[in-house]
Parts: sequence; C-alpha cells; structure tokens
Amino acid sequence: MNFSHFVRIDREGRGLQRHFVVHTLDPKFTLELTADHEAPDRVGRGVIKRICVPNSWAGDYGQYGHLLTAAQEFFAESHAGPAPRR
Repeated sequence: MNFSHFVRIDREGRGLQRHFVVHTLDPKFTLELTADHEAPDRVGRGVIKRICVPNSWAGDYGQYGHLLTAAQEFFAESHAGPAPRR
C-alpha cells in the first residue's frame, strides 16, 4: 500500500507518549493513537484515541473508514523507532 500521503508524529512529555498520524491530502485529518499493550509487539496498529477532521467531513463515511484503516496500517508499519535527537 502507498503511504506517501501519511506522516507520523511521536511526542513525549511528562512521561507520556503521544502518537499522531496525519493525512496530508484531501480530506486532511489527524488521528491520535495510543500503543496497543495487548499486541505482541506492545504497539500493534494502535488504539484510536481521537480523530480531528474538518467540518466538511459529511457524506461518504465508507471512504473515510478506509482512510482511517490505512492510517492505522501506516502506524503499525512505521514503528521502527524515533529518529535520533540532535
């Protein structure tokens, strides 16, 4: 699958890890996930915590469901680890 239109952002603060997947093409959205601690690798496809979408997201919910599934697959495949800090 082509994941070129997704970006993963990992944040750490106050002992918490926050993971975001951003869809950069229309319809743009942000998906916040938490690691799935029940998965064998302790991350899995992530558990959806929050979805931020524009107000224009009305109508074809099947299409959006496919995009959310693709975002979770991208999250699962991109958990190689954070980039080294400089």
